[in-house]
Amino acid sequence: MVLRAAVHIHSEWSCDGTWPLPKLSSFLKKAGYSLMFTSEHAASLSGDRWESYRRACSENSSNEFLIIPGVEYSDASNVVHLLVWGDIPFLENMDDTERLLKTAYELGGLTVLAHPSRKNAWQKFEISWTPFLIGIEQWNRKVDGVAPSIEAMRLLDHSPTLSPFVGLDFHRINQFLPLAMTFEDRGALSEERVLRVLREKTFSAEAFGISLQHFRSGILGGTIESTERFRRMVKQIMGKRSRH
Repeated sequence: MVLRAAVHIHSEWSCDGTWPLPKLSSFLKKAGYSLMFTSEHAASLSGDRWESYRRACSENSSNEFLIIPGVEYSDASNVVHLLVWGDIPFLENMDDTERLLKTAYELGGLTVLAHPSRKNAWQKFEISWTPFLIGIEQWNRKVDGVAPSIEAMRLLDHSPTLSPFVGLDFHRINQFLPLAMTFEDRGALSEERVLRVLREKTFSAEAFGISLQHFRSGILGGTIESTERFRRMVKQIMGKRSRH
């Protein structure tokens, strides 16, 4: 049996989140997911609140659906964002990307570079970060829309040790898309076991039930790129009309 995980989820614990943890769990479970990796904004947390949040995630988990608590950190310019998971302390006053990466790694945390296309964050990527990352978001629903990021694919091509991730960046229902990280079911769900799967990189990414690899090129890749361009064009036109 293959387990599907929804990644990069924001609940009402984030300043801009809207859904409580029980509502998110219920919705995603009905959508065919077995777990979710949250990424609450660091600006909404503190050391004490992080511990309270971890307890809330545990209390709202079950044998059928697991919540993996995580934090989304940003650099001082709010350009580079990192998703961090693991049973590690909240990293306060940590707005230097390389320092955060090294600290999280040393504590046993697992880190993914979020939405490289947002504010051209990909331009700030340093190859020295690679040993401390496990992956890069190749497709972020909120930032990239209905097609993966070309910039993220280029970063991954030049960083073969890193794995592609898909993230919803979920704050509200219009940001949902059937993107999932998947892995084989080998026993009872637990945070420790799931994090071990990430650490060992025995997982894969998919969209609409299809391997992410198939969206890089060919007819499928070209179709969704055209769809995303059309979506952005319509959004721009509608935005101009609403201002008149």
